[in-house]
Amino acid sequence: MLFIGEEQVRASLSYEELIPAMRQALADFSAGRVVQPLRTVMSVAAHSGWFAVMPAVYGDVMGAKMVTFYPGNADRGKHTHQAVIQLFRAETGEPLAMMDGRLITEMRTAAVSAVAVDLLARPEAKVLGILGSGVQARSHLRALSRVRKFEEIRVWSRTQSNARRFAADVGAQVRTAEEVVSGADVVLTLTSSPEPVLFGRWLKKDAMVCAVGAVTPNRRELDEEAMQGAVVVESREAALREPGDILLAKAQVSAEIGELLLGKALERRDRPVVFKSVGIAIEDVASARLVYDTLIAAERS
Repeated sequence: MLFIGEEQVRASLSYEELIPAMRQALADFSAGRVVQPLRTVMSVAAHSGWFAVMPAVYGDVMGAKMVTFYPGNADRGKHTHQAVIQLFRAETGEPLAMMDGRLITEMRTAAVSAVAVDLLARPEAKVLGILGSGVQARSHLRALSRVRKFEEIRVWSRTQSNARRFAADVGAQVRTAEEVVSGADVVLTLTSSPEPVLFGRWLKKDAMVCAVGAVTPNRRELDEEAMQGAVVVESREAALREPGDILLAKAQVSAEIGELLLGKALERRDRPVVFKSVGIAIEDVASARLVYDTLIAAERS
C-alpha cells in the first residue's frame, strides 16, 4: 500500500487532467455508474467543527475520504478543511493507497466548478467576481483560467487585508460585495459565512454563479432571490439534504450537472443560473485514482 503525502499529490495532479476526470466522473454518477451513499457527518460541537466520512465505489476502485471542517482554523493560521483518502481495489478489497486529502479537496472542488463554468457560463464571459479570498479563491482562479479567459477580476472578502493581498497577487480589483457582483458574468461564492453575502438583486439575468462555501443546512451564501432561477447540483440526493442555500430558500433543483453533460437541456428561465456545489465522494475517489495511477506509472517508468 502506498502512503502519499501532500507534496506527492501536488506533483501528481494537474488541472489539465483533473478537469476532464471530474467531467467524466460527474457524468458517470448521473448515469448510475457510481455507488455512493450520502456522507456521514458528525458534529464536533465542543471545538466548533465537524467530521465527515464520504465513501464511493467507482469502476475497479473504491474509497472513502475522512474530512474535517473547522471554520475557526482560519484565525489560527491553519487550513479549515483537512482530510485523508483511502483507496481500495474493488475486486478484492485490497488497500491500494492512503493519501493526504486536503489538496485533493481543494483542487477537485475548483475543477468541478471549472466543469460547471465551461458548461453553464456564456462563452464570451469576461468579468469574474469572487466573494472570498482564501485558498479556494486561488485554486478556483487557476482552474477557471483553463475554461475561460477573464479580462477583469473583482474580489471582496470579509477580511479586507486578505482581499488586498489576493488582489495584489492575481491582478484583481478590491470592491464591495455589491460592486463585485453587479455586471459580472461569473460569480464565485467561496466564503465561510453562515448568512447571505450575495443578493439576487445584484445579479444580471445571464450571470452564472458557483456557490461553493456553504455545505450544511444552517448556512448559506445566497439569498432567496438568487436561488429563483435554474439551480444545478452534483447530486439531487445530497442537494436536498445538505446545503442551506437550497434548503433555506426552498429552491427547486433543475438538474444534476452530470445530466447536462449527458445531453439534458436546461431551462434557464431568463434568470441567473446557480451551480450549488457541496462536494461528493465520487470526486474524491476519481481524483485519488488519478493520483495513484500517475504515481504507479512514474514508478514503472
